[in-house]
Amino acid sequence: MLIGIPKEIKNYEFRVGMIPATVRELTAHNHTVFVETNAGTGIGFSDDDYRAVGADIQADGQSVYNKAEMIVKVKEPQAQERGYLNENHILFTYLHLAADKQQTAELISSHAVCIAYETVTSTDGSLPLLAPMSEVAGRMSVQAGTSCLEKSKGGKGILLGGVTGVAPANVVIIGGGTVGSNAAQIALGMGAKVAILDNNIATLRRLSTQFGFRVELIYSNKAMLEKYVGSADLVIGSTLIPGAAATKLVTAEMVETMQPGSVVVDVAIDQGGCIETSRPTTHQDPCYTVSDVVHYCVTNIPGAVARTASFALNNATLPYIISLADNGWRQALRNDPHFLNGLNVCRGQVTNQAVAESLDYSYTHAEDMID
Repeated sequence: MLIGIPKEIKNYEFRVGMIPATVRELTAHNHTVFVETNAGTGIGFSDDDYRAVGADIQADGQSVYNKAEMIVKVKEPQAQERGYLNENHILFTYLHLAADKQQTAELISSHAVCIAYETVTSTDGSLPLLAPMSEVAGRMSVQAGTSCLEKSKGGKGILLGGVTGVAPANVVIIGGGTVGSNAAQIALGMGAKVAILDNNIATLRRLSTQFGFRVELIYSNKAMLEKYVGSADLVIGSTLIPGAAATKLVTAEMVETMQPGSVVVDVAIDQGGCIETSRPTTHQDPCYTVSDVVHYCVTNIPGAVARTASFALNNATLPYIISLADNGWRQALRNDPHFLNGLNVCRGQVTNQAVAESLDYSYTHAEDMID
């Protein structure tokens, strides 16, 4: 198969869809890999590093799209890139379509086969291609929140872990999945007082086994959200409904009850955000203030640690990339019903039910597209 790796063009996005070690695996399977020049320079890989493992370097992104049958990326294709897609392409990347009607419409119009990392499942119901970035985002959310609490950034001017004789910050994490548990791990390590709210009893039991009495575990409902958000120094929103738009669990009224200089970090912003006052921001301009509360809502948080994130992502995606390249998209998805769950848009049809319902499109069963 002809595989293309374009350079990411989203604001401050330095990750790359395939590192040289991944390219080597594909060329060893006799596939041809086209890499846009400087695609990996942001994480320390030169064009020569890619040439050394058999890649064919292309002068620009359009050339990569023109030559490739499958495009492997990190972030959703930007407007310019969507114009390069056509019915001959397989697109394999993060899409987060439920919060992006324009992207969805243009992918439908392209008639490309669009497989989203974030809705591929595994036998235990987890999301194996979202998990590595959720780990990174969860850990980074605490770093970002800690920075935003500094007075120079508009925050309260408090240290997350406090010091001798001075109380630590109150960190409230909404959602106890991969993001939430990783955020809690870092916040605890920094000495904060941590509470996690979740409405899944099994998740709360798992977190109890993981953290014991070091974390306050609360069943999430409106009353508890109002109580804990109002008293928090840092709120981290980390809820997820696979493929669907995030539910606005934290209302604007709740944000208004927070003390001036408090911080919210909405990790769910890729899916529209779980905090009503959230709106997407970039690494270039990451924060804004509503009701005197600092909001950090960067849509590609792991991009800040692009090298770590690229390696982690490639570790997860490599088997799926090889399956697509070796078998073609139809057979690869027939072989693995969990991989089939990643098919979001195909040949002009929306094939993910949550996306269809979120954006009011008709839904076509993914199984119907691989017959």
